Amino acid sequence: MNSISPQQLSDNLRHAPDEWFLIDVRSPGEYRSGHIDGASNYPVDQLDATTVSRLADAANGRKIVLICQSSTRSKRALEIWAKAGHNGAVELDGGMSAWPGQAGLTSPTGGAISLDRQVRIVAGANIFVGTLLGAFVNPWFLLIPGFFGAGLTFAGLTGACGLALLLTKMPWNR
Repeated sequence: MNSISPQQLSDNLRHAPDEWFLIDVRSPGEYRSGHIDGASNYPVDQLDATTVSRLADAANGRKIVLICQSSTRSKRALEIWAKAGHNGAVELDGGMSAWPGQAGLTSPTGGAISLDRQVRIVAGANIFVGTLLGAFVNPWFLLIPGFFGAGLTFAGLTGACGLALLLTKMPWNR
């Protein structure tokens, strides 16, 4: 079993919270915007074999759950976890996007916008502005929406979004 459903995790946290070690692999900004009580924040782009070993030791025999927004980064974190020689972790199926129905276990601590929404805002704005500039200023500006359209298609096909990786480096997501 490589994943756990939000309902299963919610039930397990209610009945035996001390048996679980939660690791949120989203950006710090996303983590601050709301996370599951008791989860520690270790962004996936900062996970390496040393960090994974340290976290596995800190878990002290508890079941490890990796959490992200939609399961993409938690799946990547599982791969990092396995390459480091630790196979006991699972990921939250559907991530935080699937979690809101589990009342009382999310702790918002700030007003950051999720990385998924940031990608949609940046891509949408560039497509809109590029189209307007291409229509009214110079047709070469149509390369902008073409570039973002190609990037979104690539992200949809591969699950790897370059814009999301770039946005995780921004100061508001640190």
